[in-house]
Amino acid sequence: MDAELTVGQVAQATGVTVRTLHHYDEIGLLEPSARSRAGYRLYTGADLERLAVVVAYRRLGMPLPAIAGALADESTLIDHLQRQRDCVATQLDTLTDLAHAIDTTLERLMTGTPATPDDLAEIFGEGYSEEHQAEARERWGESAAYAQSAARTSRYTKTDWEKIKTEGDAATQAFVRAMDSGLPPSSAEAMAAAEAHRRHIETWFYDLDHDVHRGLADMYVADPRFTTTYEDIAPGLAAYLREAIHANADRQPAR
Repeated sequence: MDAELTVGQVAQATGVTVRTLHHYDEIGLLEPSARSRAGYRLYTGADLERLAVVVAYRRLGMPLPAIAGALADESTLIDHLQRQRDCVATQLDTLTDLAHAIDTTLERLMTGTPATPDDLAEIFGEGYSEEHQAEARERWGESAAYAQSAARTSRYTKTDWEKIKTEGDAATQAFVRAMDSGLPPSSAEAMAAAEAHRRHIETWFYDLDHDVHRGLADMYVADPRFTTTYEDIAPGLAAYLREAIHANADRQPAR
């Protein structure tokens, strides 16, 4: 960093072209600050440090005038660079998650590996047991909805079930937010939560029209186990959810 380099030497060392360096010089973004005995302009260590910052900003997609503005105030430069680094770190996390999702999808497509009972128990905790599954088969095993759900879920991987759990929790929390805000079950927010709940089931499990959704909501208050599940989340939630689902069904056009 103590050496003084010509424009050609800087280009060779950094990969920034001579033409680009000349352009930075012309617009005052990066001017060589030293001179050789023969009068040639030379880049110092400080110039190269400034060039490193310029290159970093350019790789972030920042236009040259904005870079010049950032470099003009040295007192805020470190904070600005730190914020840019935080943004890059966030993008890295996002890209890492995306890569993981792609890997999982590829694994599922190439191997078709379904989730195991242990996987489901890990995801749903006390909300899943093989005894519950056996009871469901006994109660609804002859229904078309059960057959459709069984066909769909037999192909789901652990990642699919994790997504189902996340989406299901989000749908439930939408009811909780509406109820905690004092909104009636017939409010737009509560009915939107009801519709999201219906679509979640229809997307992942079986076709669910609004009339059948109505009956499902009735079971949430008629079956003590369903009621307890919702009451443990928020007192009064089971009844609120039922009323919101009924209100959402009532507003649908007659067929």
